[in-house]
Amino acid sequence: MDVYYDGATTLRLITGKTVAIIGYGSQGRAHALNLQDSGCDVVVGLRAQSTSAQRAADDGLPYTSIEKATARADVVMLLAPDEEQPALYLRSVYEHLRPGAYLAFAHGFAIHFGTIVPAKDVNVFMVAPKSPGRLVRSEYERGRGVPCLIAVHQDPTGDTRDVALAYASAIGGGRAGILETTFKDETETDLFGEQAVLCGGVSALVTAGFETLVEGGYAPEMAYFECLHELKLIVDLMYERGIDGMRQGISNTAEFGDYTRGPRVVGAAAKEAMREVLKQIQDGSFAREWMHEHAAGMPYFEESRRTAQAHPIEAVGTRLRGLMPWLAPAEDELKFRVC
Repeated sequence: MDVYYDGATTLRLITGKTVAIIGYGSQGRAHALNLQDSGCDVVVGLRAQSTSAQRAADDGLPYTSIEKATARADVVMLLAPDEEQPALYLRSVYEHLRPGAYLAFAHGFAIHFGTIVPAKDVNVFMVAPKSPGRLVRSEYERGRGVPCLIAVHQDPTGDTRDVALAYASAIGGGRAGILETTFKDETETDLFGEQAVLCGGVSALVTAGFETLVEGGYAPEMAYFECLHELKLIVDLMYERGIDGMRQGISNTAEFGDYTRGPRVVGAAAKEAMREVLKQIQDGSFAREWMHEHAAGMPYFEESRRTAQAHPIEAVGTRLRGLMPWLAPAEDELKFRVC
């Protein structure tokens, strides 16, 4: 994949436009503030009685209704949750988008799976930062950035790719690298990573390890430290150095155990399950399942959340983290989801 940096973009393609940020969560706040600091005319679009209105005002950003923000804007970045986007788009965005305007997304779910079908006279692109919103903002403030993916779905005006590059650069992506992909590839790889590795895979592995040690007669506190607390140390090494670099930073005993026992835990059966997970993403069955769950009021989702929150690992973790006050997140971070 080719990588583009600030020198390959024309920032005036975005600074000369009004950008409406729809939603003011983790990504919405980061995009809005970074765009404003890059010289863009930014307006935040919020639902009536949104709890984010005061936050936007405190940040010095103008805000208005989603309908008015959309009608005013040249570029509309839709940053509501995937499951809420279709209804929000039909209710508040569709009729107010001008022909030739740009409709943008930070994740390809709605476009790839057809939960949103834009009019043919609207340009459609994606800019997907590869980090939580708080890092998109903090890295920009440090004079750095996070890598971004861009993709184009519709291009009636012929310059959508250049506008996407400019947008990515304006939020800091051009400092770290902008990579071009497709809505399909971004969506399917992102969902697979979340489900099989980053969220579903890791949480299931950690929980199973905790339960195995506790069932083996070990103290829950010991199980928590070994299976969850120290995970960050290993992930940080992998993030900074890659898998081989991580192995160079651990003991020979740990490395030998890695080679000989890891594939027994996450082996052929796990990989076959991953293939099935990927197939359900590719054929759209996961997307349909999720949208049906949302339409039904999310009963399985909420019951799963309650069950997970009641697991003993959470009570043990709360108690042990209380001994480490430096781990307490800033109050502002608690208000925003990372994805």
